[in-house]
Amino acid sequence: MDQQRDLDLVTGCVAGLRAAQHRLYQKYADAMYNICCRMTNDSEAASEVLQDAFMAVFEKIATYNHQSTLGAWIKKIVIHKCIDYIRLKKMSFAEINESITAIPETDETPVHINVDVIREAISQLPEGYRLVFTLYAMEGYDHEEIAQILKISEQTSKSQYHRAKGKIKEWIYKNGQMEALYN
Repeated sequence: MDQQRDLDLVTGCVAGLRAAQHRLYQKYADAMYNICCRMTNDSEAASEVLQDAFMAVFEKIATYNHQSTLGAWIKKIVIHKCIDYIRLKKMSFAEINESITAIPETDETPVHINVDVIREAISQLPEGYRLVFTLYAMEGYDHEEIAQILKISEQTSKSQYHRAKGKIKEWIYKNGQMEALYN
């Protein structure tokens, strides 16, 4: 049923119907905006990237081949637009030989984790770390896909992800957020 609605939206968009474009935008804009926010770490930039992404969606809608869901197809365009935006800001990836501060592991397994604390820690990551972390941990891409998207080696993707996790832990410890993490 939902797939049929999406196909109807695609047909309407291909025909240039503003109502279909508006419905498609309304259906997917919030989820795609959240992706833009996570990747750019800037709500104003996220809005700008979202608009660019939907312009690309409407320009390319006739090429949608139904091999994935419409939402997945739009998400791919949004992620690529975010990466383009970040590249324009000259994002850099850390050298592999950069040292990481070791954080002691705890034996405790949290039952409830405060998502806001994690979000704040992620927002403090350098762009390269944040981008790889977001693509891997939140968007479900594997390191091979991330390497292709970002034009980096798979090892660099793995390294950036590992370092991002370390920086998140470091930020939580340094900012006294361990207690808040479990609330």
